[in-house]
Amino acid sequence: MAHVMMLESVKLLTSNDKNSLLRELLQLYQSTENNQWLIEEGIEDVHSQIEKTLTEKLGDPGKKVHTARSRNDQVITCLKLFYREKLSLIFNKVTILVELLLQKSEETKTVLIPGYTHTQVAMTSSFGLWFGAYAESFTEDLFFLESALQYTNLSPLGSAAGYGSGFPVNRDMTSKLMEFDDLHVNSINAQLSRGKTERYVMMSITGIAYSLAKMADDMVLFMCQNFDFFSLKEELTTGSSIMPHKKNPDVPELIRARCNAIQGKLSEVMFITTGLTSGYHRDYQELKQTVMNAVNDILDCLDMMILIIPGLKLNANILDRNIYLYLTSVDEINKKVNEGIPFREAYLQTAMDIEKGKFRSGKRAKHTHCGSIDNLSNNRIKEKLEQIKERSDYKKYTDFRVRFIKKTIKDHGIQK
Repeated sequence: MAHVMMLESVKLLTSNDKNSLLRELLQLYQSTENNQWLIEEGIEDVHSQIEKTLTEKLGDPGKKVHTARSRNDQVITCLKLFYREKLSLIFNKVTILVELLLQKSEETKTVLIPGYTHTQVAMTSSFGLWFGAYAESFTEDLFFLESALQYTNLSPLGSAAGYGSGFPVNRDMTSKLMEFDDLHVNSINAQLSRGKTERYVMMSITGIAYSLAKMADDMVLFMCQNFDFFSLKEELTTGSSIMPHKKNPDVPELIRARCNAIQGKLSEVMFITTGLTSGYHRDYQELKQTVMNAVNDILDCLDMMILIIPGLKLNANILDRNIYLYLTSVDEINKKVNEGIPFREAYLQTAMDIEKGKFRSGKRAKHTHCGSIDNLSNNRIKEKLEQIKERSDYKKYTDFRVRFIKKTIKDHGIQK
């Protein structure tokens, strides 16, 4: 539709042809929204089907829609619009998840848990610190998502098969109509963006997948009876076929599996696009299913994590168990240091007490520095989130199609 408007503006279509084509294209669009439009047997692809349908309805005007464009720039543009919308949806869901995690962090900042290094009991932590950690991790993932969205939002339309057009097309007009930020100016570079766009999209998604998989991995571990940090809502677990006591964490396990698989798909995209010269190659077709599946999977995983977080049932008495006796060993060392004993000597004294069974868990030291157990500084993580939300205008493209259709109907006097 944007291309048709542009063709009329440069006198390659009459005003009557443009209006007729826009009306028919609007009906076609509506039929696709209602799942009533199919590609007929023997028709090569969606582009050929559109042209065939328009020609059957309108005659010669239908044969003119392919003027000054190629399937190459048309496909790249379609993919850009698809990725732009999906990245906007992902951005929205990540921000919802971050806000949930920050809220949970504040609610649980005094509920203590053990921290681990090498999967060994290390130092005192808290649920507040744990939830806040992932809130910040996902916020930082948005930096990469923002960059991918910016790159995706450059228009390739008008580059034709990669070497421009002999017609006086107005590329800035179509770019503006479809709300792209700018053009891929050079026509060969517009074609080079295919494959590169998919790489950037996948890189941004895999960062989120990495954070989700790690959080899900923590959940699976923390839910087992040996840890017993928290439990899921019953409807988010499954039972065993032979062990009636089991409540299995299938949802976080599946999030972990899906997100690890998404990270593997980045390598698939990179290998498919490696070693290709400039210009179009059919290899690019193989990217679609990989990237589209990854995009849809990350959206599903975000939905499920957003569902899990509010319903976690936390155990408030975790540190009462004897296995956490040495959690305050570092606090005891620091106490000796504050009394004037050199750190290494204080360390050796405490280690000797532990070895001889003389160590007794003392009072936990208060941590006052930014980002610590007693000073979460969640307000600073919230500021990071708000800055990137304001900068990216991420919600803009989730309803682009509706906005475009309404504006087209209004501007061109088309009856619904």
